[in-house]
Order: sequence, then structure tokens, then C-alpha cells
Amino acid sequence: MSLKIFRDLKHRRFWRAFFTHAFVCLGAVSFIFGLADVLYPNAISKIKIPSMIAILIVSFAYATIRAYPRPISESYSKPKTMIQVVEGDLFDQEHNVVIGMTTTFDTRIPHIINPQSVQGQFLSRVYANDVDALDRDIGNQLTGLSPTGTISKPGKQDQYAVGTVITIRHARKHYFCVAYGEMDTANQAHASIDGIWSSLDSLWREVRAKANGDPVAIPVIAGGLARLSQVLPAQDSIKFIAMSFMFASRHVKVCDSLDIVVRPEDVEHLDMLEIQAFLTSLKDS
Repeated sequence: MSLKIFRDLKHRRFWRAFFTHAFVCLGAVSFIFGLADVLYPNAISKIKIPSMIAILIVSFAYATIRAYPRPISESYSKPKTMIQVVEGDLFDQEHNVVIGMTTTFDTRIPHIINPQSVQGQFLSRVYANDVDALDRDIGNQLTGLSPTGTISKPGKQDQYAVGTVITIRHARKHYFCVAYGEMDTANQAHASIDGIWSSLDSLWREVRAKANGDPVAIPVIAGGLARLSQVLPAQDSIKFIAMSFMFASRHVKVCDSLDIVVRPEDVEHLDMLEIQAFLTSLKDS
């Protein structure tokens, strides 16, 4: 059992599940003992205290395992797909990757794009900081799409619609670049809940068309880029992504699985048991 379980001891959901499973296990043992007492009278009276302690230990171990399943994931039959919450580095994932961008598709770091952001890491880790190569690939994919306007600011000035998605094929992966935020004249990014929802809907259509059913990894969105951390914190962002994905999947299957990748430093602030319960609830919604 991972030591990470200790960070969830403060959540009531863990203790409710723990005691429920512990009592279920003890109840099952009591039933077996009762049946044994009928078949073999006086046998129970011979059970020693160490045996009773062992039964309690087994019951509590069972309850702990059942109360905190790992990994946080859920499989669905309609459609046949899966959602997982993965702790780690987005760019270490083997799957296709979602990259959040703004409607101007800016790429320059560090004064326009934060080097530590997902988009900044996309440039450094996938393109080895070759911004011209990234700009060429973005420009090729935007060919045929008409800007919706322009904005006077440093960097790129052509604006595309919120929800514009382009797919870049690089090193045998698809990178789905979705524009869910907008830049202002000072290159500050902003977004709205409605804009993110509609952008996710566009994203799933693009994944459905281009990924050939292969799994996709997506970061927790909105907190840093759009300054929505108070409105859409990481816990809610994960639910938001999962719900959007399942709604789209019920229309037409999107892909075999979706990995929502959470940075290790953000995991400490999440109630993973609540997220697991939410993923399970999507089976019946």
C-alpha cells in the first residue's frame, strides 16, 4: 500500500468507506463462525485471542484496500472507454497529448509564454526550443482557417475563434492544440467556463477524427492560463474534463481511454477518493 494513502486520512470519504468495508468483512466472518457453531458445537469457544486479533487485522487490511483503490480510474461499457487520473509528467506519457493554447497561438518564451507552462514545455521538450519549426507546423495547420480578428500586442496578432483545434503530428504522436484562452493587449491570458466547455467539445471532435481511437493524455486545464483557479480549481477541472469527455463519448466514441495527468505538486491538494466516486457516478448519469 502506497504511503500516499496517509494524505487522504483527513477526508471523511475514506473513513466512511473504511468502516463500511471493515464491518462487512467482520459480518462475513461472524456469519461463517455462526454457521460453524451450528455444524461444530463448542468449536468457537476454542478460538484463542491471537486468532481474534488476526481476524481484526485482516478485516482492517481488507477495508483499507477497498477504501482506497489505486489507480484512480473507471471503465465504461457504453461506450467502451476508460478515464484515468495519472500523477506524473504530461510529456512522459506514451499517448497522444493535448496542449492548451490561446486564440493567437503565440509560442515565444519567456515574455509571452511562460517556459514552465504546458505550452512552454511543448516548445522546449518536443521542439527542442526551435520556435521557428513550431511556428511553421502551427501555420501549416491554420492554413484554410480564417482569423476572426486581430489584436494590437507584442507577438502574434491574428486571432482565431475560441475552440479552434489544430493537430500537429510530431515524433509519432498527435499533439492536439486547443485554443481555449484569449490574450489581451498586455499578453495576459483569460478564459471563461463557457469557452473552456465549448473548446473541450471541439477537442473531442478532433480527437475522434484524428486519433484513430488511440488513448489521449490531457493536463489539468484552466488554473494557470486563464486565471480561473478560484472558479475552476484542479479538483473541479478534473471533473469538468471527465464529464465533457463522457458526454461526447456517448454521442460517438472519442477514443479508447483518456488520461488526465496531474503534476505531483498538485496531487497533494486533491481528494482522490472524491474524484474516484465522481468517475464512478458517470456510469449512471
